[in-house]
Amino acid sequence: MLFRDRTDAGQRLAQQLTDYANRPDVLVLALPRGGVPVAYQVAEALNAPLGVFLVRKLGVPGHEELAMGAIATGGVRVLNEEVVQYLRIPSEVIDAVAADEQQELERRERTYRDDRPAPDVRGRTVILVDDGLATGSTMRAAATALRQQHPASIVIAVPVSAPQTCDEFRSEVDDIVCAMTPEPFQGVGRWYDDFSQTTDEEVRDLLARAANRKFAASGGQ
Repeated sequence: MLFRDRTDAGQRLAQQLTDYANRPDVLVLALPRGGVPVAYQVAEALNAPLGVFLVRKLGVPGHEELAMGAIATGGVRVLNEEVVQYLRIPSEVIDAVAADEQQELERRERTYRDDRPAPDVRGRTVILVDDGLATGSTMRAAATALRQQHPASIVIAVPVSAPQTCDEFRSEVDDIVCAMTPEPFQGVGRWYDDFSQTTDEEVRDLLARAANRKFAASGGQ
């Protein structure tokens, strides 16, 4: 079973999230960029507001693919203490990498939000959405960072996931919905007919449309 594209994936994922529909406490947050078109469909189907939750990996200098931590929306920094201690990475090196990534995170915040404030997650049921889970490292960083902002509960929702990754998250968050967990997995893109890269412009457009929809639904309040 293949998804036509991220829009189709979001519509089909939303069918498994109906328990969260029309609830005033629910907030849908997408991991940019590929998670945004999926989350847009989920938020629309659930009648919930949509936002983005930005995460930037902190790569070990010289071995950037190895994460020593991550920074996220709201000024949150999460460190992988095992990596930091094993490699004896000095705090000034971590600070330098974090400063560089903070610049990119802030650039994306400005690009995507159009001066709209970041959503307040305190006491909310937050549904974190991406277009799929392979190792789950980015989603894990997002969930860890989000928890520091005190939501009532964290739900992860993805159209497709490696079976083991989906299972691992069950003990880490309040709920997880993986629409498909195919075996063999072979990567997220394998399960989409169209897995072309989502652009910054598409992200901006979808977030603006979602904000306008909620504004209109509230009677312009």
